[in-house]
Amino acid sequence: MTKHLLKLVWNRKRINFLITVEIFFSFIVLFGVVLAAVYYVDNYRQPLGFNYENAWRVAVEMNNRAEGSHSSQSSQTDINAPKEPSEKAEPPSATTFKQLMAAAKEFDEIEGVATCTVTPYGDGTDTSSIGDDSNPIRYGVSMVSDDFPQVLGLTLTRGRWFGKEDDGANYRPVVINERLSRDVFGDADPLGKELRRPDLPPKQEEEKSTPMRVVGVINEFRKDGEYTAPDNFLFRRQLLNNQMSREPNALMLKVRPGTTAEFEEKVIKRFQAIAKDWSFEIEPVTKMRETANTFRLAPLIAGGLVAGFLMLMVAMGLTGVLWQNVTQRTKEIGLRRAKGATARRIHKQILAELIIIATFGLIFGVAAVVQFPLLDVIGDINSRVFSLSIVISLAVIYALTVICGLYPSWMATKVQPAEALHYE
Repeated sequence: MTKHLLKLVWNRKRINFLITVEIFFSFIVLFGVVLAAVYYVDNYRQPLGFNYENAWRVAVEMNNRAEGSHSSQSSQTDINAPKEPSEKAEPPSATTFKQLMAAAKEFDEIEGVATCTVTPYGDGTDTSSIGDDSNPIRYGVSMVSDDFPQVLGLTLTRGRWFGKEDDGANYRPVVINERLSRDVFGDADPLGKELRRPDLPPKQEEEKSTPMRVVGVINEFRKDGEYTAPDNFLFRRQLLNNQMSREPNALMLKVRPGTTAEFEEKVIKRFQAIAKDWSFEIEPVTKMRETANTFRLAPLIAGGLVAGFLMLMVAMGLTGVLWQNVTQRTKEIGLRRAKGATARRIHKQILAELIIIATFGLIFGVAAVVQFPLLDVIGDINSRVFSLSIVISLAVIYALTVICGLYPSWMATKVQPAEALHYE
């Protein structure tokens, strides 16, 4: 039976070739959309690592750089002068940030406040790496104050968060996520260890600098949101004193549930009274999440619309071609009915031919998409997501093919043996 169907398909190879090409390109487009959708769904199911509810970000823009410039200029002027062994002065910005945090805690609506350099769902990013340039382990970085886990609800799986016990230490305390711990230390316990590749010799500059020591581990922290893949992440301690190496660019506030947007104006006025030359912009993290997710899902929605339109065109084309095909084969179908073929057998024959045609197009389609990982087209998408996307795409194309063939094949069952006589 299969051999006979293949012969029938080959006898109409010109028309069937066009159908095969349509199915091939439909599968490629559909696979791209399905792959993105499955990738997002798979990411969405994994832990986010923080709680964005009742969290507000206060973006800080420091416009008064004059003090920093003056300090730098004075240092250069006295560079040749003899120096007394004394601690350097606390930067004015550090003092201002401490005043802002103290002012925020005065409000009953604010339950917690912390500084940071990279905020969840924000545009800014900071990355670093461990090891040599040929085989680096990359990770995201954010410098945060000691109260940051209380503001965003971070949960430690091992160790502790950095705090006052790290004051004056001969190391830089860091908290890493489990993924970075596995990449660097494998199955070993990372607590108390320096963050450097065990399989590579330490760099000279690393030996001279203060080492980073792991004091705690969190499960996850996906800074860019639910639809992004889990990645390595590290938190460094933000110091607001004479040892501050980098200025924060935001304050994170944890507000009481039910706090309305009218409260934002009170906070801005209070902050503006402390730092008159600075500018502040408050935005709930939930709103930032909506904006970031909309921006991330926009290409998927656009691709879905294109794929849907293409599927509709293919469906209309297949139905029309099959309809014409059945009309042209009235003599053949009538003779088969005259020789005893039942309507059910005719129905199954038309659908089987269509499935064979679709299979040829899908074979070439699958052969094309399996090259994507080899060409590094799909990035870090894992094999499970890739395989599931192929299966879903195949199922959709086959279902579309069968649906398009239902009505033409039903029409074929209505051909009567006497109709074949019109062609004699």
